[in-house]
Amino acid sequence: MNRKAFVSKLVVLVGLIAIISGLLLFYPHLETKIDATDETDITQLEDATLEEKLAVILDNPNLEGGITGVSVMDAANGDQLFSRNIDIRLHPASNMKVLTAVSALETLGPDHRFTTEVLTDGKIRGKVLHGDVYVKGKGDPTLLQSDLEAFAKELKKQGIHKIKGDLVGDDTWYDDVRLSQDLNWSDEPFFTGAQVSALTMSPDDDYDAGTVIVEVRPSENGKKAEVTLTPENNYISIENKTKMVANGEEKDISIERQHGNNTIVIEGEMPKDGSLSRSWASVWEPTNYVISVFRQTLEEEGITFIGKSKDRFEETPSSAEIRVAKESMPLKELLIPFMKLSNNGHGETLVKEMGKVVEDDGSWDEGLVVMEDVLGELGLNMDTILLRDGSGMSHKNFIPAVELSELLYVIQEKEWFPSFQSALPLAGHPERMVGGTLRNRMTNSPATENAMAKTGSITGVSTLSGYVTTADGKEVVFSILINNYLGSSSTMRGIEDSIVDTIAGHEF
Repeated sequence: MNRKAFVSKLVVLVGLIAIISGLLLFYPHLETKIDATDETDITQLEDATLEEKLAVILDNPNLEGGITGVSVMDAANGDQLFSRNIDIRLHPASNMKVLTAVSALETLGPDHRFTTEVLTDGKIRGKVLHGDVYVKGKGDPTLLQSDLEAFAKELKKQGIHKIKGDLVGDDTWYDDVRLSQDLNWSDEPFFTGAQVSALTMSPDDDYDAGTVIVEVRPSENGKKAEVTLTPENNYISIENKTKMVANGEEKDISIERQHGNNTIVIEGEMPKDGSLSRSWASVWEPTNYVISVFRQTLEEEGITFIGKSKDRFEETPSSAEIRVAKESMPLKELLIPFMKLSNNGHGETLVKEMGKVVEDDGSWDEGLVVMEDVLGELGLNMDTILLRDGSGMSHKNFIPAVELSELLYVIQEKEWFPSFQSALPLAGHPERMVGGTLRNRMTNSPATENAMAKTGSITGVSTLSGYVTTADGKEVVFSILINNYLGSSSTMRGIEDSIVDTIAGHEF
């Protein structure tokens, strides 16, 4: 080997040794590099700042192409502890219910109740009412069939056994616009898009007003599955297109009300050993529905209509006499099903109720103006917020994460705050009316039965905003708004949960 070749190889060897030595010196730093797709790697950041920990989670490739706003604040003084895209306007989905609940508590008060009244005009002669019966609704979403039964019993107790007159539904407490302005037509047949009326009723104590429960189960004898409605009524028509199949075959049942009418179509196959299928379907024209069920209830109680009695829909005359009335639970208690179960109908009803109480106009337009005024007075920048409904179903609602977290911060000083906070779902708590939409999330983690937050989900949007306490006792406010994602909503919920779990386990 000549001298030049030897020197050349020696130089290369020395260079390689230097590179390897440099890598070895740097290796400890490489060991702490976090792959955002590996959830277990978060544990390697025990000594990292909260900002470093959350940055790792938000580096998840599933968030690419979308936009995520995250605001984390100190609940004691409002200091910003972490921020990511906090000033960008994003869709809140059902986090909109936070704004609605706060506005309602501030405007109506925690003890506000909704009422339904039964009135009559004319005279009672020999157990016959010579006049009309009026059912005046004032927005109560908690009216049940059992309440109608109680009304019927009370009328009979007051000496009314026959009615020579009409049954009149009065829903004029609100306007006659049934659906919020941006509701998709495809949502309208389902309980999530139920029509709003001042006179409405619910099938059970979840209080999904303006809906019926449809149950489909195997039939013992017959070619079609058995279908039942709760409450039983003649207002809804059932078109049963199901087919019974052999034991062990796959169950495939669909339940959907036809658009624009009250025919519910049930299709698919039900095995003989199949399980119950249950669904909530909205009704078309809730006012008419209540009057139909009440007429049926009166007749079952033995109160008959004589003459050419018909159903009418108009305002109750001031001369009518109240015979019986029912009040709802106070607002602070109604917030439990509203927030825990994310009840869309309650959100829209509250908007109209605020409009009625403040401006004597039970409409979405006036109710949303009231909300804007209230939220502005609480310190929110309404120039960067757009309100389109009370439930969050609209894809045109906009609010930055910082404004939502600011709202959660400032309301802590309100007398009604304990009622609001206790209505939020409690992470990982198994009871339905405690854990709500978070009962199966953040289980066995630092956030379990610690984080209290409102969930939200519509197409391409997943959100979570609320309160959590850290490992060293610091109370924190957070708002997470994920928008424009494609793929699995469960993946987005997992990212939200990781953020809250990380905050809960952090020590400052």
